Amino acid sequence: MSDSSTLTVRLPAEVKDRLGRLAQGARRTRSFLAAEAIAAYVERESAIVEAVEEGLRDMRAGRVVPHEQVETELEELILRAEARGRP
Repeated sequence: MSDSSTLTVRLPAEVKDRLGRLAQGARRTRSFLAAEAIAAYVERESAIVEAVEEGLRDMRAGRVVPHEQVETELEELILRAEARGRP
């Protein structure tokens, strides 16, 4: 992390202790592991938010499929998959 800044967070003592044990076992600092965890969380949550926003844009643009149609198509897919699985 060449371009970094400091963030102070409050953790329950138990979490801090567990993080310390993990850091020691990984031969990393608590700060390194915390930064990795936060980065992974931000990446995952950002992807979820973007997917929801994309879905809302699709909905507003009328790019939707009626629920009943989806149910019917899924039931057909399941039946075909089950049929292929039988001897």
